[in-house]
Amino acid sequence: MACRKISTASVLMAVLLLETVAPSGTLLGAKGTRTEVRGLRGAVAAGHPLVAGVGMEIFHQGGNAVDSGVAMILAASVVEFNSFGFGGEMPTLIYSPRERRVVAVNGNTRAPRAANIEWFREQGYRLIPGDGFMPAGVCAVLGAVVLSLDRYGTLSFSRIVQGAIRLADGFPVDERWRRGVGRKETEKYRGAETFRREWPSSGAAFLHDGRVPEVGEVTRLPDLARTFRRLAEAEKKALKNGAGRSEALRAVHDYFYKGPIARQLVRFSREFKVRDNEGGHHSSLLTEADFADYEARIQEPWSFDYRGYRVYKCGPWTQGPVFLQQLALLEGYDLAALKHNSADYLHLWLETAKLAHADKEKYYGDPDFVYVPRQGLLSRAYAKLRRKLIDWKTASLELRPGDPFPFDAHPEKRPVNLSLAPVRPRLQDDGTTGVRAVDSHGTIFSSTPSGGWPASSPIVPGLGFALGSRVQMFYLEEGLAKSLAPGKQPSTSLTPTLVTKDGRPWMGFGMPGGDVQDQGTLHFFLNVVDFGMGLQDALDAPKVWTRHFPGLFYPHRAYPGRAVLEGRLANLEEIAADLRGRGHDVQIASPWSGDNTMVVMIDPKTGTLVSATNARMEGSTALAW
Repeated sequence: MACRKISTASVLMAVLLLETVAPSGTLLGAKGTRTEVRGLRGAVAAGHPLVAGVGMEIFHQGGNAVDSGVAMILAASVVEFNSFGFGGEMPTLIYSPRERRVVAVNGNTRAPRAANIEWFREQGYRLIPGDGFMPAGVCAVLGAVVLSLDRYGTLSFSRIVQGAIRLADGFPVDERWRRGVGRKETEKYRGAETFRREWPSSGAAFLHDGRVPEVGEVTRLPDLARTFRRLAEAEKKALKNGAGRSEALRAVHDYFYKGPIARQLVRFSREFKVRDNEGGHHSSLLTEADFADYEARIQEPWSFDYRGYRVYKCGPWTQGPVFLQQLALLEGYDLAALKHNSADYLHLWLETAKLAHADKEKYYGDPDFVYVPRQGLLSRAYAKLRRKLIDWKTASLELRPGDPFPFDAHPEKRPVNLSLAPVRPRLQDDGTTGVRAVDSHGTIFSSTPSGGWPASSPIVPGLGFALGSRVQMFYLEEGLAKSLAPGKQPSTSLTPTLVTKDGRPWMGFGMPGGDVQDQGTLHFFLNVVDFGMGLQDALDAPKVWTRHFPGLFYPHRAYPGRAVLEGRLANLEEIAADLRGRGHDVQIASPWSGDNTMVVMIDPKTGTLVSATNARMEGSTALAW
């Protein structure tokens, strides 16, 4: 691959990158490591400065928050390749001022029709691996982008994709990108050695003459740029032939899912075999038929009213409702009286997390395949019953699901043989980003794009992106909510959040971080609502999290009783000793870890648009206009 030194003239856009300066000690009395950014017309929070710049460019061109959000998602698939690729997924929440409601965009993958438990067992698999082609599902990003634009955007696909094309034509390598290419190979992630040895298409895309590029060198992804241009041309051709806006966007969708792109994806993944971390060496199970009828969908989100704030999450095809369930449990306590990050508060927080995540493990799945007792799981009466399990002196070492069916709208759907025994751990991620946008009309866009990782699957020649690998989240056991089935959607880790206050849009936020996503973001939310912090202090404050429950990713490890404390916690030794005395398996994490939340907000007092990002996430950027 050709490369050159970056010059001043090649800078794509001047954007404000707020420097990460991590002070020592607790931040409860601090003014924050960064500055909240305020504007009147639009504000964005993204995982990369060039991505945030693309979002602001769309605002300057007259687009709304949805236009800005989807443009940033496409741009992120270029410059944040180790976190998110175009072949991945993008669960999204949108507040529409026109419809005066919050909607969920189901931009989740689904399993191939040929993927079933029997086939995997016959091939000797214990679990669906985390890499290779076995966990590959249908690419969901383009479908969700087109649907979001059609229903809630204002600009054309051809307009919003220009930033991504410009970046794919050449962008300067940063340290995070370089680490992603040159990473030490593990059971989960591949890097430069595999690119050189086994995945030549990935080597051609990411290596410069066989070497990992240096920071500041310009790298180009011409195949990905060509893919974006082909999609834009499909829209332009439809418009030229007299199609309206919606019909032209449908032409973009069909070109991907029913046309040459799907054919290229399927042909390569059926002809090229990839070794995986379960010892297999297979081509994919995807067919053109799996792509041809794929549709992203607009759905009603799940929600819970917490102390006057209505909190929205995507449904149980994500882990999102666990955030709402933990709120329902915590609602019964005066958190401020317990004092922020005291031993009692952290013990309560950890114990309620265990109860909520136990139900997540037991009941969450694709609602088209399993009945998920929504009303029961979010019932205040159910939460009151579950609180009785919390022992203030002793940490639970079990994963204890409850019985929500007596509190549900359909108690008759309770399985006759429902077991409430503790869930047993089964066989013993750093790839995700975030995009948030808000505009002066009150539109909020909150999305957590991920998957399509080139560290897990080879680049498809001629297309410039990799297939996703989130089918790994299914289990190869019959009778579970998360059991693999043909055409089923996994209960993904990706979980954006959107909040309204008094029926008005207020805040959109989310974070990368796999199983920790709804832990870091919940701390942030409680810091604002219960402890009265400003956005930046709420982001900066030290966090805790638990690994008590099985991970959503391969190999689904669980660490019963595990409580991880960020190393900046005030009175760290004293609190750690207290929690250990109650039975928690306490681990001390490095300072500035455990939370990557990014947020946009409409200030209810002033009406100004606010964005803020996290000092823990390298490169995350807040901009406003």
